[in-house]
Amino acid sequence: MTGVAVLGATGSVGLSTLSVIRRHPARFRVVAMSGHRSVGKLERLAAEFGTRELAVAESSALKDRPDLKAAGWRTGPEGVVELAALPGVDVVVNAVVGAAGLPPTLAALEADKRCALANKESLVAAGDLVLEAARRGGGELVPVDSEHSAILQCIGAARRDEINRVILTASGGPFRETDAEALGEATASMALRHPTWEMGAKITIDSATLANKALEVIEAHFLYGLPYDRIEVVVHPTSIVHSFVEFVDGSVLSQMGAPTMELPVLHALTWPRRPPDPVLQGFDPIELSPLVFEPVDEKRFPLFRLGVNAGRAGGAAPAVFNAANEVAVEAFLTGGVTFFGMAEVVAAVLEALEGRTACDLQEVLQVDRTARRCAAAEVKRIGAWQSWPQ
Repeated sequence: MTGVAVLGATGSVGLSTLSVIRRHPARFRVVAMSGHRSVGKLERLAAEFGTRELAVAESSALKDRPDLKAAGWRTGPEGVVELAALPGVDVVVNAVVGAAGLPPTLAALEADKRCALANKESLVAAGDLVLEAARRGGGELVPVDSEHSAILQCIGAARRDEINRVILTASGGPFRETDAEALGEATASMALRHPTWEMGAKITIDSATLANKALEVIEAHFLYGLPYDRIEVVVHPTSIVHSFVEFVDGSVLSQMGAPTMELPVLHALTWPRRPPDPVLQGFDPIELSPLVFEPVDEKRFPLFRLGVNAGRAGGAAPAVFNAANEVAVEAFLTGGVTFFGMAEVVAAVLEALEGRTACDLQEVLQVDRTARRCAAAEVKRIGAWQSWPQ
């Protein structure tokens, strides 16, 4: 039986993971779980799955629960990291949101675990460090993002020198057909109405701005060792084709399926095997057609261009982009900046911190903190916030 740690268990990907595990009780055992601050929800899940190793990332979350502290619940980011390296854990599903997911990724890989990675920010902020941790500790990196899971499935036994390029698909989000003038008036509630995926607030906003697709381009660069000029993106509104891989002989393979995170989660948990799952079967090509593809409009979605350019720049630029974007998204969600104001914030921070490098975890975390402070200052300059929660 495979021992699983689900980090970010109370979020959308974490709950999808637990849904898969419910259907395969003889195959998986939930050894550990973490949440951000939803103590009651995590407590109920722990009771259901018989999980004893638990952590909440928000250090103050247990201040009124001495019983849980006495029961050994961990708190703070360091508690989540401890779960990632526990004996008895074979697979760590890292569904932590944002740059906070980097330390658990490194801990899992250094402890010789499979890291089923839904936290793309780990590779964006510190791709070289993540790959080195896997080499040093013997851990295995398997993507959970549907696009990168699709690429992995398409590549199969092919060698990297047989791959000509990969093409990631983007739904286009809720504003795919919205003109630039109307986008300037877009609200957070409008941006949260994603047409095909059920996700948390942060990734849903990133999908609306296409920043998420830029993060995935950077992720693909590290996962598959491809230069940026061989990683492309097309808009595919129905989210049925999750990625394409074109090989050097001209053959093109794609992976298709309904837009659910449960399929890539199951694949990451069991790769390279494919256990039967009746809930995920029943693909109907007629019902899901037609398949439409469009180019990305970088003028209406400037965060996509900013993110890809940050990846090309290398050094600390991807970490800066990620941190500034996280602050900008929070500002947008709370009414601090406009839709296009998010890109203004990120562009200003990238310019201010241009040329920075980050060679180890402490330097990455320092760059992350600096970028967040710069972004908060920029939000105050152009937006409506009076103070940024430190």
